[in-house]
Amino acid sequence: MWQSDYEKYTSQPVLEKRFRDWGTLRYLFRGIAENMPFVRKVHLVVSHESQVPEWVNRNEVHVVLHKDIIPEEYLPTFNCNPIEMHLHRIAGLDEEYLYFNDDLFPLKKCEETDFFEGGKCFLGMSHHIFVLDMFKRICRNSDRLARKALGLKPRLCFLRPQHICTPMFKSECEKVCATVPEEIAKTSMSKVRNGENLNQYLFLDYMYLKGRLVNKRLSKKHFSVGMTSAKMLRKFITNPSHKLVCINDVQLSEERYAELRTALLNAFEERFPQKSKFEND
Repeated sequence: MWQSDYEKYTSQPVLEKRFRDWGTLRYLFRGIAENMPFVRKVHLVVSHESQVPEWVNRNEVHVVLHKDIIPEEYLPTFNCNPIEMHLHRIAGLDEEYLYFNDDLFPLKKCEETDFFEGGKCFLGMSHHIFVLDMFKRICRNSDRLARKALGLKPRLCFLRPQHICTPMFKSECEKVCATVPEEIAKTSMSKVRNGENLNQYLFLDYMYLKGRLVNKRLSKKHFSVGMTSAKMLRKFITNPSHKLVCINDVQLSEERYAELRTALLNAFEERFPQKSKFEND
C-alpha cells in the first residue's frame, strides 16, 4: 500500500536504504523489555496497518497510524520530519517519553535517570558552523526556529543533538508548536525531505536553550553498515561496550545487504533469545 502511494505522490521509485526491512524490530522491543523496564508503554508509529508485523502483540504495543496524529491535509507523507513533529500528539503519551528510530537498540541495562531526572532530560549536544549537506541545513533550520520561539537572536553556529533515542517533554513540544505553527506546517506539507524542512531537533534545541535539557552524552556506539564488517557487528551486539547502539543503513549491493542482514539477525538472536511481552506467543 505505502509503496504504491510513495510512487504515486513522489513520482520516484522507493529508496531502498530508507525503507527496506532488516527484520530487527523485534530485537528493539526485546532490548526495551530487558534493558528499559521503566518504559511503561510502547507506541509503534506506521503509515498503514500493513506495516505492522503479524508477531506484534497488540495488547502491549499501541499501534499508531499517521492519520491518528497528523492532520489529513498533510497526508500521505513519506518524510520522517513531519512524522517526528507530530509524535507528541499520540493518545496516552506520557509527559516524559523517549523517541526511537528503528535502527536504535538498547543492548545493556539503562536507568530512567540516564534520560530524565529532576524535571530535566539528558542528551549530548554539539555546536557546528559549516553546512555541507541537506541534513546539516535542516539542523540549522531547527536551531534558528528554536531560538525564534524563545525570543533569542540567531547565531552563526547551530546545535546538533546526539543521534540516539531522544528524551522529550510532551508539554514543551506543545509549546513550540503553539508558538511557531506556520513554520511547522510548512515542513508538514513536504511529502519528502528537503533542505527547507525542520526536524525533531527543533524540540531538543528548544529544551536545551530553555534549560530543560542538560548536555550530557548518552552511552552509545554508532555503526554504518557501509563501513563495518559482519564480524564487527556481531562482536559488538553479543558483547556490547555501550548501552545503546545505532546501526545506520546506507546504499548496499543485494549481496552485501543479505550478508549483513543475516549476521545482524543471528547476533541479535544470540543477544536476545527470549521473546518479549511485545510479541505474540
